Amino acid sequence: MKKRLLFFLAAILLAPFLHAQKKAPLHPALMEAKPESADISTERLKRIDRVIQDYIDKKWIAGATAIITRRGKIVYYKGLGYDDMDSHTPMKRDAICRIASQTKAITSTAVMILYEEGKFLLDDPVSQYIPEFKSSKVLDKFNEQDSSYTTVPAKREITIRDLLTHVSGIGYPVIGSKKMAAIYAKADIPSGIATGNRILGTEMKRLAALPLEHQPGEHWTYGLSIDVLGYLVEVVSGMSLDQFFRQRIFEPLGMEDSYFYLPASKYKRLAVLYTEDSLHHLMKFPMESGGYHPDYPNRSGTYYSGGAGLSSTVLDYAIFLQMILNGGDYNGKRILSRNTVRIMTMNQIGDLNLGADKFGLGFEVVSEKGSARIPNNEGSISWGGYFSTTYWADPKEKLSGVIMTQIVPNSHAELGDKFKVLVYQAIND
Repeated sequence: MKKRLLFFLAAILLAPFLHAQKKAPLHPALMEAKPESADISTERLKRIDRVIQDYIDKKWIAGATAIITRRGKIVYYKGLGYDDMDSHTPMKRDAICRIASQTKAITSTAVMILYEEGKFLLDDPVSQYIPEFKSSKVLDKFNEQDSSYTTVPAKREITIRDLLTHVSGIGYPVIGSKKMAAIYAKADIPSGIATGNRILGTEMKRLAALPLEHQPGEHWTYGLSIDVLGYLVEVVSGMSLDQFFRQRIFEPLGMEDSYFYLPASKYKRLAVLYTEDSLHHLMKFPMESGGYHPDYPNRSGTYYSGGAGLSSTVLDYAIFLQMILNGGDYNGKRILSRNTVRIMTMNQIGDLNLGADKFGLGFEVVSEKGSARIPNNEGSISWGGYFSTTYWADPKEKLSGVIMTQIVPNSHAELGDKFKVLVYQAIND
């Protein structure tokens, strides 16, 4: 009887511990750890510091933030150089940077969350949800003198998959082809950066009336496709893209510094934006130059660009990438299923090419041929942003890296690839 009582008391006392053990997340939150605990050499990581410092000393960049994760551990997380060169203000590792096109992967994730809820199929015509895209036209002849043009009917409708993979035929203002940049400029279509008080739905409906650069599915063309998907998320979810990101992605993952428009309490953490003069000398980005104020994230706005609107930190983006590396789960929060992540990170453009690589649903996907160029393995995903930010994640090595500088244009953008090389050379297993 005494043994039974002792066993019963022990079971009561141990129950909370056993329950906690059972409920521990499969993929816990990222924590800093000694590099050697993830088979990364501390000594060889120092090469990263030396290379970035060389770029700073040569005044090619003011400063940078960078993070590396391996096997679910943060093995490198630093701010180097200056945020403000004039005042010699150091670059803090939690500086908030304009990530521009790194927004695209997050919008694509939002689309796939709704896909998993049965809201649509990827090969549905987008016109089922945004009727203005029902009868798309394709550019035929273009007059450079006045930007007038003629069109022919599209052979088929644009699908959601076309938008996710950038084969829709929708181009980009400013950085797109000369023809499409002129057509969009004449129609006053925004790029998504510093768009301010416009409304996403209004602009995407106006975009739908303009011609496609080519027939859907025939070519890979970087453009406003993901902005259209941002509006699709709003239509299908009944929420603004800002609200959807916050409730369905940022808050569950603990991405505490990712915003379209920063709260006033975080204004001072926005990194200074730099540019180059005609001789490629580093200088602060002039106020209202190029049609936008450099500190646009510190201003309120109503336009939520799914292709270019966010600002964030290297830590927040590393968290997002870790969720992808984990097959859609992070710290006990499942954002996507592992099979959805699988199709997002595989070739979705068939025989079309993006240089040596392919494209998935929201990410560039490194091909076997592409993996011969620099060390990231076949199947790695990557992209970057207009203001000189770069990321990648390598499922084979269980590795991710993010580096953010804040300069546009950038004559020394090769630093992004050098960073990748420097990370891989530090692997020590």
